[in-house]
Amino acid sequence: MKEVVLIVDDNMVNRKLLVGILKKEGYSLLEAEDGEQAIETASRELPDLILLDIMMPKKDGYDVCIQLKGDKKTDNIPIIFLSAKSQTEDKIKGLDLGGADYVTKPFDRGEVLARVKAQLKIVGLTRELISANEELLHKQEKLDEDLKAAAGIQQSLLPKNIPEMEALEMAWRFMPCDRIGGDIFNAVRLDEDHWGFYMLDVSGHGVPSALVAVSASQMLHARNDRLLKKSIETPPYYEIVRPSRVLETLDEEFPIGRFDKYFTMSYIIINTDLNRITYSNAAHPPPVLVRRDGSVELLEKGGTIIGMGGMLPFEEGTIEIQPGDRLFLYTDGTVEYQNKDGELYGDDRFFSEISRLKDRSLTEHIDGIIDAIMGFGDRFPPQDDLTLLGVELGIKS
Repeated sequence: MKEVVLIVDDNMVNRKLLVGILKKEGYSLLEAEDGEQAIETASRELPDLILLDIMMPKKDGYDVCIQLKGDKKTDNIPIIFLSAKSQTEDKIKGLDLGGADYVTKPFDRGEVLARVKAQLKIVGLTRELISANEELLHKQEKLDEDLKAAAGIQQSLLPKNIPEMEALEMAWRFMPCDRIGGDIFNAVRLDEDHWGFYMLDVSGHGVPSALVAVSASQMLHARNDRLLKKSIETPPYYEIVRPSRVLETLDEEFPIGRFDKYFTMSYIIINTDLNRITYSNAAHPPPVLVRRDGSVELLEKGGTIIGMGGMLPFEEGTIEIQPGDRLFLYTDGTVEYQNKDGELYGDDRFFSEISRLKDRSLTEHIDGIIDAIMGFGDRFPPQDDLTLLGVELGIKS
């Protein structure tokens, strides 16, 4: 497609001279003999470039430039001023008004061609950039739609409602730093007296981390033998898999070499008949047990990250609980939340807030901790997925 150049000059000889210079280069040429005709032609034809004389009847070149640059239809058309005025202040005035270049009369053929080609090349590159940006925006919109859909799928794997639990109560908050993240958690009914709770945090963010999180969560159901191993030999014909063995199995099934991801995890079994917790951590922030009197205990037993292929064994811990005790599982995004100055919220503030809010309802307790964290950073968006799960261990009398 030929590039279109509008030549504006009240002197016919000058116009014909420019037409002769440019026609040999294959450009499509338009002419205007005064400022008003120039504005009308430019608005109608939208040329790729305008060569604009300054000294003209009706409207001079400066006024024409001002009007064209003030119109959204024509403001992006580059203008090369043509004038016998060669003073520096004249050139500066033209450039200040939005002109792209300045050519003095009498015309030099080589100079005219060089400046026209330079401006038309810029026009071409600009259009390519605009087209690329539009394509990129379209792809980004499509990606945003896909991420929203993926986030919906991930959210569907979290507890939809508070599970009905005897002698237990549960509440949580989940705040991914992107639309989709690597944190996931759930509660699993193992049998009449046992509940399993897990929380895991896959390294990184976005779709790859979320896919690993979803895959791991699909393995953590009571209906498969990773949490509940079936037996046909003796009643009750099943065996609850110990937390350390659950972590060992995941460590075998999610090697770093296969997924290029690792994850940390806490897995806890609560025995509501014996009021006992059995747990193990895979390099995950230790769950916090808040006693009814406000004292805090950390559940620190465990081992290394999931994905190391059995490098170290996973230790297991057991702790007795009492009615009114509360257990909190969380991801490192909670304590590593940063304010605008880069200061971390930190473990000390987190543990202190957990203890301070112990007399509130469990939901208010969770909300209060999250509000304190976000208040610390003036509601600055989280830099990492922020997840907090609380379990009330027995109803207060």
